[in-house]
Amino acid sequence: MATRKTLRTTLLGVGLVAAALVVDGWLPIGLAVKDAHAVVGRPMTPGSVAGVARRTTRRTIRRSTIYAASLPRGCSTVVIEGASLYSCGGTYYQSSGGQYVVVYVD
Repeated sequence: MATRKTLRTTLLGVGLVAAALVVDGWLPIGLAVKDAHAVVGRPMTPGSVAGVARRTTRRTIRRSTIYAASLPRGCSTVVIEGASLYSCGGTYYQSSGGQYVVVYVD
């Protein structure tokens, strides 16, 4: 008959083998654990392509000297690098003292 110490050691060994199989990508029951993938829209996921691109590429907003009294039709509000801009058919505008200045996003 197995003593408690032998039983505890056996269970510990089985647990370690099961953990090694899970870490290696296999469950003890024979089902494969799929590789982890970064979720689209979650750029803070370590090692995700979106996260790496976000950390290595910054967009620059440059103001021009072109001003407009009002925005063209069909503009939508976007936030780039913390600045609220208006995107109107590929041209970006930023509010500036009652007018709108054309900005370039690089």
